[in-house]
Amino acid sequence: MTAPRSGQYEIVGPRGGRTGEERTVVRNEPLPPTPQSGQGYRITDPTKNGAGKGK
Repeated sequence: MTAPRSGQYEIVGPRGGRTGEERTVVRNEPLPPTPQSGQGYRITDPTKNGAGKGK
């Protein structure tokens, strides 16, 4: 899966519980593997500087 937006992504548990771990990912780059099976990502702090946006 690739990141739809640049920013901070929090790793969440299989039922959506917070883990407190975050990763910084650039738009259209692949999200790194999660530490445990069943975990996923939720964007917590999108980048606000507009870098990488098309004209």
